Amino acid sequence: MKRSFIAILTTSIALVACKDNEVFEKEMYKNEVALISSDYHNTFKEVVRLTGEEVIGYVAASSGGTHAPSKDLIIGLEEDPEPLVKYNFAVYDNSEDLYAKSLPKEKYEIMDNKIVIKAGELTGRTMVKLRPDGLSPDSTYFIGLKAVSLSGVEIKPKKSTMLYQVIIENEYASQAKNTTYSMVGFANGLATAANKQLFPLTSNSVRMVAGSETFVSKVPNIAKNCLTLEIDDFNNVKIKPYKDIQVVQLDNDPMYPNKFKVEEAFGMRTNVFLLSYQYTIDNVTTIMKERVEMQVK
Repeated sequence: MKRSFIAILTTSIALVACKDNEVFEKEMYKNEVALISSDYHNTFKEVVRLTGEEVIGYVAASSGGTHAPSKDLIIGLEEDPEPLVKYNFAVYDNSEDLYAKSLPKEKYEIMDNKIVIKAGELTGRTMVKLRPDGLSPDSTYFIGLKAVSLSGVEIKPKKSTMLYQVIIENEYASQAKNTTYSMVGFANGLATAANKQLFPLTSNSVRMVAGSETFVSKVPNIAKNCLTLEIDDFNNVKIKPYKDIQVVQLDNDPMYPNKFKVEEAFGMRTNVFLLSYQYTIDNVTTIMKERVEMQVK
Protein backbone atom coordinates (compact mmCIF):
# COMPACT_ATOMS: atom_id res chain seq x y z
CA MET A 1 0.00 0.00 0.00
CA LYS A 2 2.82 2.31 0.92
CA ARG A 3 4.59 1.61 -2.37
CA SER A 4 1.38 2.25 -4.34
CA PHE A 5 0.93 5.62 -2.60
CA ILE A 6 4.52 6.58 -3.37
CA ALA A 7 4.04 5.58 -7.02
CA ILE A 8 0.85 7.62 -7.32
CA LEU A 9 2.51 10.62 -5.64
CA THR A 10 5.54 10.36 -7.93
CA THR A 11 3.30 10.17 -11.01
CA SER A 12 1.29 13.18 -9.86
CA ILE A 13 4.43 15.23 -9.28
CA ALA A 14 5.73 14.24 -12.71
CA LEU A 15 2.46 15.27 -14.37
CA VAL A 16 2.48 18.63 -12.58
CA ALA A 17 6.13 19.16 -13.55
CA CYS A 18 5.36 18.36 -17.18
CA LYS A 19 2.45 20.78 -17.18
CA ASP A 20 4.65 23.52 -15.63
CA ASN A 21 7.29 22.85 -18.27
CA GLU A 22 4.69 23.12 -21.03
CA VAL A 23 3.51 26.48 -19.67
CA PHE A 24 7.10 27.69 -19.31
CA GLU A 25 8.00 26.62 -22.83
CA LYS A 26 4.83 28.19 -24.22
CA GLU A 27 5.72 31.50 -22.56
CA MET A 28 9.36 31.20 -23.60
CA TYR A 29 8.56 30.59 -27.26
CA LYS A 30 5.64 33.03 -27.49
CA ASN A 31 6.17 35.73 -30.14
CA GLU A 32 4.78 38.74 -28.31
CA VAL A 33 5.18 42.01 -30.24
CA ALA A 34 6.31 45.29 -28.65
CA LEU A 35 6.87 48.78 -29.99
CA ILE A 36 10.56 49.64 -29.59
CA SER A 37 11.03 52.47 -27.10
CA SER A 38 12.84 53.38 -23.91
CA ASP A 39 11.45 52.51 -20.49
CA TYR A 40 11.04 56.24 -19.78
CA HIS A 41 7.35 56.68 -20.58
CA ASN A 42 7.86 54.51 -23.70
CA THR A 43 9.64 57.30 -25.55
CA PHE A 44 11.71 56.92 -28.71
CA LYS A 45 13.99 59.79 -29.75
CA GLU A 46 14.50 60.51 -33.45
CA VAL A 47 17.26 63.10 -33.88
CA VAL A 48 16.87 64.78 -37.28
CA ARG A 49 19.18 67.16 -39.10
CA LEU A 50 17.62 70.40 -40.34
CA THR A 51 18.20 70.38 -44.09
CA GLY A 52 15.30 72.33 -45.57
CA GLU A 53 14.01 69.05 -46.99
CA GLU A 54 12.11 65.99 -45.80
CA VAL A 55 13.97 63.65 -43.45
CA ILE A 56 13.25 59.94 -43.05
CA GLY A 57 12.65 58.34 -39.65
CA TYR A 58 11.27 54.98 -38.55
CA VAL A 59 8.86 53.49 -36.01
CA ALA A 60 9.91 49.94 -35.16
CA ALA A 61 8.53 46.89 -33.40
CA SER A 62 10.18 43.71 -32.15
CA SER A 63 9.09 40.15 -31.50
CA GLY A 64 9.79 38.49 -28.17
CA GLY A 65 10.29 34.78 -27.62
CA THR A 66 13.25 32.45 -27.87
CA HIS A 67 12.97 31.97 -31.64
CA ALA A 68 12.05 34.21 -34.56
CA PRO A 69 8.42 33.84 -35.68
CA SER A 70 7.60 31.10 -38.19
CA LYS A 71 5.11 33.36 -39.98
CA ASP A 72 4.69 37.08 -40.62
CA LEU A 73 3.47 39.07 -37.61
CA ILE A 74 1.43 42.13 -38.55
CA ILE A 75 0.30 44.84 -36.14
CA GLY A 76 -1.72 47.95 -36.83
CA LEU A 77 -0.38 51.39 -35.92
CA GLU A 78 -2.73 54.15 -34.81
CA GLU A 79 -2.15 57.69 -33.63
CA ASP A 80 -3.22 58.09 -30.04
CA PRO A 81 -3.21 61.30 -27.94
CA GLU A 82 -3.53 59.46 -24.61
CA PRO A 83 0.19 58.62 -24.09
CA LEU A 84 1.08 62.33 -24.38
CA VAL A 85 -1.66 63.31 -21.92
CA LYS A 86 -0.31 60.79 -19.39
CA TYR A 87 3.30 61.89 -20.02
CA ASN A 88 2.58 65.58 -19.45
CA PHE A 89 0.68 64.98 -16.25
CA ALA A 90 3.28 62.54 -14.90
CA VAL A 91 6.26 64.77 -15.70
CA TYR A 92 4.87 68.31 -15.32
CA ASP A 93 1.71 67.82 -13.24
CA ASN A 94 -0.34 71.02 -13.61
CA SER A 95 2.45 73.21 -15.08
CA GLU A 96 0.78 73.38 -18.48
CA ASP A 97 3.24 75.97 -19.80
CA LEU A 98 5.90 73.22 -19.72
CA TYR A 99 3.82 70.57 -21.49
CA ALA A 100 5.24 68.71 -24.46
CA LYS A 101 3.30 69.20 -27.70
CA SER A 102 1.89 66.99 -30.40
CA LEU A 103 3.98 67.25 -33.54
CA PRO A 104 1.92 69.37 -35.98
CA LYS A 105 0.20 67.25 -38.64
CA GLU A 106 1.86 69.11 -41.49
CA LYS A 107 5.30 68.16 -40.13
CA TYR A 108 5.07 64.40 -40.67
CA GLU A 109 3.53 61.55 -42.62
CA ILE A 110 3.46 57.92 -41.45
CA MET A 111 3.88 55.94 -44.65
CA ASP A 112 2.09 52.77 -43.57
CA ASN A 113 -0.43 52.18 -40.78
CA LYS A 114 0.95 48.74 -40.03
CA ILE A 115 4.28 47.13 -39.13
CA VAL A 116 5.23 43.72 -40.52
CA ILE A 117 7.75 41.48 -38.78
CA LYS A 118 8.69 38.98 -41.45
CA ALA A 119 8.88 35.26 -40.70
CA GLY A 120 12.37 34.41 -39.50
CA GLU A 121 13.08 38.00 -38.40
CA LEU A 122 12.80 39.70 -35.01
CA THR A 123 12.03 43.32 -35.98
CA GLY A 124 9.97 45.30 -38.43
CA ARG A 125 9.45 48.99 -39.07
CA THR A 126 7.48 51.60 -40.93
CA MET A 127 8.80 54.81 -42.44
CA VAL A 128 7.97 58.30 -41.22
CA LYS A 129 8.55 61.32 -43.44
CA LEU A 130 9.46 64.31 -41.29
CA ARG A 131 9.48 68.00 -42.17
CA PRO A 132 11.24 69.48 -39.11
CA ASP A 133 12.08 72.95 -40.39
CA GLY A 134 10.16 75.56 -38.45
CA LEU A 135 9.91 73.55 -35.23
CA SER A 136 10.76 75.53 -32.11
CA PRO A 137 13.94 74.47 -30.25
CA ASP A 138 12.15 75.45 -27.04
CA SER A 139 9.41 72.84 -27.37
CA THR A 140 9.29 69.06 -27.01
CA TYR A 141 7.37 67.36 -29.81
CA PHE A 142 5.85 63.87 -29.81
CA ILE A 143 3.67 61.69 -31.99
CA GLY A 144 1.53 59.49 -29.75
CA LEU A 145 1.14 55.97 -31.17
CA LYS A 146 -0.65 52.76 -30.27
CA ALA A 147 -0.18 49.21 -31.58
CA VAL A 148 -3.34 47.23 -32.30
CA SER A 149 -3.59 43.50 -32.89
CA LEU A 150 -4.18 42.17 -36.38
CA SER A 151 -4.71 38.49 -37.21
CA GLY A 152 -4.46 37.44 -33.57
CA VAL A 153 -0.96 38.77 -32.97
CA GLU A 154 -0.23 39.17 -29.24
CA ILE A 155 1.01 42.62 -28.19
CA LYS A 156 2.99 43.20 -25.02
CA PRO A 157 0.70 45.38 -22.87
CA LYS A 158 3.49 47.54 -21.39
CA LYS A 159 4.89 48.25 -24.86
CA SER A 160 1.65 48.71 -26.79
CA THR A 161 2.01 52.52 -26.89
CA MET A 162 4.90 54.88 -27.54
CA LEU A 163 5.82 58.54 -27.77
CA TYR A 164 7.84 59.18 -30.91
CA GLN A 165 9.93 62.28 -30.20
CA VAL A 166 11.36 64.48 -32.95
CA ILE A 167 14.56 66.29 -31.94
CA ILE A 168 16.21 68.86 -34.21
CA GLU A 169 19.86 69.70 -34.79
CA ASN A 170 22.19 71.32 -37.29
CA GLU A 171 25.95 71.62 -37.73
CA TYR A 172 26.26 74.18 -34.94
CA ALA A 173 23.75 73.18 -32.25
CA SER A 174 21.49 70.34 -31.15
CA GLN A 175 18.28 70.00 -29.20
CA ALA A 176 19.39 66.49 -28.19
CA LYS A 177 21.87 67.86 -25.67
CA ASN A 178 22.84 71.21 -24.19
CA THR A 179 25.02 72.86 -26.84
CA THR A 180 27.00 75.09 -24.51
CA TYR A 181 29.61 77.42 -25.97
CA SER A 182 32.06 79.47 -23.92
CA MET A 183 32.33 83.18 -24.66
CA VAL A 184 35.21 85.57 -23.99
CA GLY A 185 35.36 89.12 -25.26
CA PHE A 186 34.62 92.74 -24.53
CA ALA A 187 31.41 94.55 -23.64
CA ASN A 188 31.80 98.31 -24.17
CA GLY A 189 35.57 97.77 -23.98
CA LEU A 190 35.51 95.83 -20.68
CA ALA A 191 36.58 92.19 -20.55
CA THR A 192 33.73 89.73 -20.12
CA ALA A 193 33.13 85.99 -20.20
CA ALA A 194 30.12 83.68 -20.03
CA ASN A 195 28.68 80.37 -21.16
CA LYS A 196 26.02 80.43 -23.86
CA GLN A 197 23.65 77.78 -25.09
CA LEU A 198 23.03 77.82 -28.84
CA PHE A 199 19.76 76.53 -30.31
CA PRO A 200 19.21 75.21 -33.85
CA LEU A 201 16.71 77.15 -35.96
CA THR A 202 17.33 76.15 -39.59
CA SER A 203 20.03 74.26 -41.47
CA ASN A 204 22.30 77.32 -41.32
CA SER A 205 21.11 79.41 -38.37
CA VAL A 206 21.14 79.32 -34.59
CA ARG A 207 19.74 81.40 -31.76
CA MET A 208 21.94 82.85 -29.04
CA VAL A 209 21.49 85.23 -26.13
CA ALA A 210 23.07 88.63 -26.81
CA GLY A 211 26.31 89.60 -25.07
CA SER A 212 26.43 88.42 -21.49
CA GLU A 213 22.70 88.79 -20.89
CA THR A 214 21.14 86.14 -18.66
CA PHE A 215 19.29 83.43 -20.54
CA VAL A 216 15.81 82.67 -19.21
CA SER A 217 13.83 79.96 -20.97
CA LYS A 218 10.57 81.89 -21.15
CA VAL A 219 9.01 83.33 -24.30
CA PRO A 220 9.11 87.03 -23.26
CA ASN A 221 12.75 86.78 -22.15
CA ILE A 222 13.81 84.96 -25.31
CA ALA A 223 12.07 87.56 -27.47
CA LYS A 224 13.76 90.36 -25.55
CA ASN A 225 17.33 89.06 -25.16
CA CYS A 226 18.14 86.76 -28.09
CA LEU A 227 19.57 87.18 -31.56
CA THR A 228 20.01 84.96 -34.62
CA LEU A 229 23.30 83.96 -36.25
CA GLU A 230 22.92 83.00 -39.91
CA ILE A 231 25.92 81.37 -41.61
CA ASP A 232 26.32 81.48 -45.40
CA ASP A 233 28.19 79.09 -47.70
CA PHE A 234 31.43 81.04 -47.17
CA ASN A 235 31.11 80.96 -43.33
CA ASN A 236 30.20 84.63 -43.12
CA VAL A 237 27.84 85.31 -40.22
CA LYS A 238 24.88 87.64 -40.46
CA ILE A 239 23.59 88.82 -37.08
CA LYS A 240 19.86 89.50 -36.86
CA PRO A 241 17.30 90.13 -34.12
CA TYR A 242 15.46 86.98 -33.09
CA LYS A 243 12.36 88.91 -32.02
CA ASP A 244 12.28 92.24 -30.19
CA ILE A 245 15.96 92.99 -29.60
CA GLN A 246 17.63 95.78 -31.58
CA VAL A 247 20.88 94.61 -33.23
CA VAL A 248 23.39 96.32 -35.50
CA GLN A 249 26.17 94.22 -37.03
CA LEU A 250 29.63 95.82 -36.94
CA ASP A 251 31.90 94.69 -39.78
CA ASN A 252 35.00 96.83 -39.25
CA ASP A 253 37.04 94.75 -36.79
CA PRO A 254 39.56 92.25 -38.28
CA MET A 255 39.85 90.48 -34.90
CA TYR A 256 36.08 89.88 -34.80
CA PRO A 257 35.11 89.69 -38.49
CA ASN A 258 31.69 88.03 -38.06
CA LYS A 259 32.90 84.67 -39.29
CA PHE A 260 32.42 81.02 -38.35
CA LYS A 261 35.33 78.59 -38.52
CA VAL A 262 36.41 75.18 -37.28
CA GLU A 263 39.81 75.12 -35.60
CA GLU A 264 41.82 71.90 -35.34
CA ALA A 265 44.66 71.40 -32.86
CA PHE A 266 46.07 68.39 -30.98
CA GLY A 267 43.40 66.13 -32.45
CA MET A 268 40.55 68.35 -31.23
CA ARG A 269 38.07 70.29 -33.34
CA THR A 270 36.48 73.51 -32.11
CA ASN A 271 33.54 75.44 -33.51
CA VAL A 272 34.33 79.16 -33.32
CA PHE A 273 32.21 82.27 -33.93
CA LEU A 274 34.06 85.61 -34.05
CA LEU A 275 31.41 88.29 -33.65
CA SER A 276 31.11 92.06 -33.51
CA TYR A 277 27.79 93.84 -32.98
CA GLN A 278 25.87 96.27 -30.84
CA TYR A 279 22.51 95.58 -29.27
CA THR A 280 19.95 97.58 -27.37
CA ILE A 281 17.70 96.32 -24.57
CA ASP A 282 15.54 98.68 -22.48
CA ASN A 283 17.24 101.71 -24.12
CA VAL A 284 20.70 100.48 -23.01
CA THR A 285 23.16 99.89 -25.87
CA THR A 286 26.11 97.53 -25.57
CA ILE A 287 28.92 97.04 -28.09
CA MET A 288 30.11 93.41 -28.12
CA LYS A 289 33.31 91.86 -29.43
CA GLU A 290 33.26 88.14 -28.68
CA ARG A 291 34.73 84.76 -29.42
CA VAL A 292 32.15 82.04 -28.93
CA GLU A 293 33.52 78.48 -29.08
CA MET A 294 32.78 74.83 -28.29
CA GLN A 295 34.86 71.68 -28.73
CA VAL A 296 33.30 69.13 -31.01
CA LYS A 297 34.22 65.55 -31.90
